[in-house]
Amino acid sequence: MSGATHPAGGPRLYDRAAELAAVARLSARAAAGRGGVLFVTGNPGEGRTALLARAAYDFPGTAHRVAAPHHRGPWSAARALFTELAPTPAAGRRALRLARSEGGFARAVADLVTEAEAVLICVDDLHLWDAHSRAVLAAAWQETGGRRPDRVGWLVSAARHHRFPEVPAAETVRLGRLTTSGARALLGDLCPAAAATPAGERLLDEAAGHPGVLAAAVRRLTAPQLAGSPPRPAVDDTVLVEVYGGLLERLPAASRRLLATVAVVALAGRGGAGADGASTVAYGVGGVGGSTPAGARGTRASAEPLEGLVADGLLRRRRGGAVGFEDPFLGRAALASARQPRRGRTGGASGPSRAVAEMLTVDGPGTGAAPTAARPPAGAALARGEGHRADRLGPSAAVRALSPVARGRAQLVRGLAALAGGPVMDAHEALLQAAELLRGRAPVEASDARFLAMEAAWAGGDVEACLAALDGGEDVRGLERDFADGLRAALTVRLDDARTPLVRVVAGDGGADDPRLLLRAGAAALVLGDTAAAARIHARALVRARAEHRTALLPHALEQLAYAELRAGRYGRAALAAREGLRTAEATGQHNVAAHQHAVLALAASVEGDGTAVTEHAGRALATAGPHGLVQAATLAEWALARAERGRGLAAQAAARLLPLVRPGPRGGHFALRMLVVPCFVETAVASGRDAEARDAAEEYAAWAALGVDGPAQAQLARCRALLAEGEASAYWFREAVRRHDSCGNDFERARTLLAYGTWLRRRRRPVDARGPLRDALVTFERAAAEGWAEHARSELRATGGASGGAADPAALRELTPQQQRIVRLVARGATNQEVADHLSLSPRTVDHHLRGVFARLGIRSRVELPAVVDGWDADREVPASAAARPPGR
Repeated sequence: MSGATHPAGGPRLYDRAAELAAVARLSARAAAGRGGVLFVTGNPGEGRTALLARAAYDFPGTAHRVAAPHHRGPWSAARALFTELAPTPAAGRRALRLARSEGGFARAVADLVTEAEAVLICVDDLHLWDAHSRAVLAAAWQETGGRRPDRVGWLVSAARHHRFPEVPAAETVRLGRLTTSGARALLGDLCPAAAATPAGERLLDEAAGHPGVLAAAVRRLTAPQLAGSPPRPAVDDTVLVEVYGGLLERLPAASRRLLATVAVVALAGRGGAGADGASTVAYGVGGVGGSTPAGARGTRASAEPLEGLVADGLLRRRRGGAVGFEDPFLGRAALASARQPRRGRTGGASGPSRAVAEMLTVDGPGTGAAPTAARPPAGAALARGEGHRADRLGPSAAVRALSPVARGRAQLVRGLAALAGGPVMDAHEALLQAAELLRGRAPVEASDARFLAMEAAWAGGDVEACLAALDGGEDVRGLERDFADGLRAALTVRLDDARTPLVRVVAGDGGADDPRLLLRAGAAALVLGDTAAAARIHARALVRARAEHRTALLPHALEQLAYAELRAGRYGRAALAAREGLRTAEATGQHNVAAHQHAVLALAASVEGDGTAVTEHAGRALATAGPHGLVQAATLAEWALARAERGRGLAAQAAARLLPLVRPGPRGGHFALRMLVVPCFVETAVASGRDAEARDAAEEYAAWAALGVDGPAQAQLARCRALLAEGEASAYWFREAVRRHDSCGNDFERARTLLAYGTWLRRRRRPVDARGPLRDALVTFERAAAEGWAEHARSELRATGGASGGAADPAALRELTPQQQRIVRLVARGATNQEVADHLSLSPRTVDHHLRGVFARLGIRSRVELPAVVDGWDADREVPASAAARPPGR
């Protein structure tokens, strides 16, 4: 059975019963007055246009077919649509003007579709429509949910790599290859004489069920060839470029270059074979959206083209982080297209690009040796017409016959793929090899390969590997040299040598338009301990990445922003960035970035007191971090689990979990996080009776805090000393910790110190003294949505006999300064901050600062609670009425 479905005189389709059933459902909805949208997607030549033609032929009402216009510009596709729908040119122009107004597209269509019968609008090749037209069309679908106009059905096709908009109730069908019987029936339709000949069997085998490739191959052959013996291969470069050339021409140059390089290495041998034996490579070199520095040779290396092609389904990621072609014909077409001369603006043939020529050269750039000089088994497979299986053939020795540039670029993307979704130390090794192969031949790519190798080693927590990646970059200049020198000095604990070059990198972010360079500047700020600058720069990188539609870079920008907010103690903001980063990382297949985002979300959930979320996110982070060697993500996840255990009162269990994280060495925590974990470890260790280990960790922490690379470190050190001290020495260190917090920011850590101080005071039977710090801590935790910590503060506050919520304690007035008392009474009587400032000769900012302190002391959340507080004071006569000043005139 062929599965053929074609009425007399109508377009013939094969093996498309499921797709036609979806079209029939759309037609029925339109006829019933409910409208709808059906998306059709598929690879080039798989029959999207034929399906639309058949749908229009079968539709019982009026059907309109709209193709993408040849001359594309703003609104050109919408103009073509309304030209098709409108009865006159003038009506079409009026509809276009209406469609360009906000929300006017659906009304413009409704005005033109006035027939009583149902209407089917077939939109072909949506991916070729201009952005303006796509945007208004998607907005109309999303606004109406595909229900209006009531009797209009939309059948929309696009290439597989195009991402359709989210439309309520819309269906999507994906075209695929034909079965053997379906392909045989199509061949009989195309050339009945060849259907039962050896030539026909060859065509069916080489076309591998691809209808467009089969049709193009038949058109290329003459009648004698079809009846006798066709050339080998029958499906050659000409056929594949005919079918896939349009798709390749519309891809960015970096993506075309990546596909061609993946193809040449895959056809040369098993460059990273997956478990199924299919030849795959991990390679991707391309521009990052900025221009190459003047005089530099080569192109900048980036994971963006690779991740974008994986997300679009043109490449697929295999086990271990390697990537291969989802459609082998695409690989062959990409390589064939790269070999062919490209036409310049003047119409003359300009030849292959230099990068592609060097990639295809066996003996190296400039030798002129052809890639077929020593044809590998894969090439022989192509010659035999087994192109659809050629990516599974060939010894790895053929890879070594390629030029150093080709091998270097292959190693570069093998490292990029592993960095995104495989073992990071494998990525580090591949990237270092790439740097060596590209050094002197493609210096810009070689430099980027070294920085990427450093990123891989950083994620893996290997200091020596980081240093190895930073060494040998002779061609690095400017801010990149400053970044490398500063980072090398920081990793070898030469902070005085690191500050000057890293400060230049941070200060130089203002001239950077490339989001990648901004991310590097933000990383330098984090190394310097300037979390405010890091968050600002990473936020700017995120904005630039969004503005430039660099989808594959978004997960990295959000990862760095989330970490910067985490370091600043802004856990809510960190969680917000991490949630978005997780979505974008999963959408682009960047599993290692997703693991880091899970770890950040686990740490944020530990602050919120959500034990279930901590367990879920930490578990997911560790599930990837373990096999991929993500020491940084694993450290954050384990830290989150320990904080959750501490919140449940399991101090001993938390201390046991944290102890390995604060120890140096290969089995310890991440080198950049180890000291940040120490204050939490000291707290849990003291609570569980492990004072000796807590003292050792605190002493090492003291030496690190003295380096000045973390703002809150000195305050947290004072808190550690308070926890370890005895008698009044503890009170001194707690007060010193609070004083230091006031000058370094990070309100969350300040609240933790106040909570520890208040708890210490309560346990020494000083409940009145404990209430102030505990109230202050409670307000901060509540503002930070740190419910777990807030509940702990409430519990301690209740144990002192003070109010943990509701009405303020009238006795708290004694804890306010006279100035604060005056401000409270003025605000309670309705004065604004500006009016209070004018009355007391203060600045509005000073008034606001005093009010925040008052709210913390009184355990209230807003100024609307102050009148009741003042009434309570006056009723208890704890404050003379003369203490109140008259409010300013109102």
